Amino acid sequence: MSNNNVQIFDTTLRDGEQVPGCKLNTEQKLIIAEQLDILGVDVIEAGFPVSSPGDFKSVEAISKIIKNATVCGLTRAVENDIKVAAEALKYAKRARIHTGIGTSDSHIKFKFNSNREDIIERAVRAVSYAKSFVEDVEFYAEDAGRTDNDYLARVCEAVIKAGATVLNIPDTTGYCLPSEYGAKIKYLKENVKGIDKAILSCHCHNDLGLATANSIEGVINGARQIECTINGIGERAGNTALEEVVMILKQHPYLNLDTRIKTEMLYGISQLVSDSMGIYTQPNKAIVGANAFAHSSGIHQDGVIKQRETYEIIDPKDVGVTESAIVLTARSGRAALAYRAKNIGYELTKLQLDEIYTSFLDFADTKKQVDDDDIHQIIEKSKVYNEISS
Repeated sequence: MSNNNVQIFDTTLRDGEQVPGCKLNTEQKLIIAEQLDILGVDVIEAGFPVSSPGDFKSVEAISKIIKNATVCGLTRAVENDIKVAAEALKYAKRARIHTGIGTSDSHIKFKFNSNREDIIERAVRAVSYAKSFVEDVEFYAEDAGRTDNDYLARVCEAVIKAGATVLNIPDTTGYCLPSEYGAKIKYLKENVKGIDKAILSCHCHNDLGLATANSIEGVINGARQIECTINGIGERAGNTALEEVVMILKQHPYLNLDTRIKTEMLYGISQLVSDSMGIYTQPNKAIVGANAFAHSSGIHQDGVIKQRETYEIIDPKDVGVTESAIVLTARSGRAALAYRAKNIGYELTKLQLDEIYTSFLDFADTKKQVDDDDIHQIIEKSKVYNEISS
């Protein structure tokens, strides 16, 4: 792997599906998985095979159809979990078992009623056992965000020796500040013996709205995999949004970091996931929201009409959106009204526009958004327009 390539690990079908009420059936998962493969993700986390017969079936079915991406199954640090995952992944061209255990003092004490040394032993056993089935083993140190860095480094070093090829450093509760998370990745890069034998991975949650920022700080500081979901869906407040991290790296070429994602597919796959799961995507969602390329303020509209880059840092076509939207509201200016009128066949003179704009504002104050039919009616009722046109 090139040192400036950031692998995209998509967990829409596993962590993303943990949203209450958004269960997907196997057929839906296969459709999404196939699109993720075409999109260019490096790893598809297809599910948690031991969790249910349905999840096992889905992981197995996905393993059979994926042509390019690695197919991954999640497990706990439990032998039966790992064995079942290996069975579900047996048809995959490229298989990865993703196993791990909590490493923060909170998890060690309250979740496992254990101690630090025992946790390391359990982690090593899990990785060693997974390694007996597949070559590619990813280890997750759950709640790494709140784990002491020195101890976390010890855990990472031990599982690398056991054969881990990827080290997942989750900010499981979304607690870290970007500077803290970046510093954690940097510490591991500089203090874990054998770190060159494994890829550091960012798995950040969005409880404080910092998942994307933390993931970017992670790769800036040496991580080379980001774990994310389409639309940022996932447990509680969600996961890192795939479309956000991909476009951040693309729009900041000086970072010298990139992905293999076909960005022009982003809007389409966002719609597919939203429709399949029945999850409404907020209009102001970055990159794929309905308003991401919509302009309603007169000042912004005038600037975009003159030169798109004035208020847009991304070409809508780069993410699969046909064009920017000039939305007419009571905040819109003359330039926007003239632009929209021209699009439906009206070439207005300055005198016509002045009168029609006054009527337009009166109408716009009564409606949230003015559509093409409304524009047509406003113009056709204009005395000046009819006098000059006749």
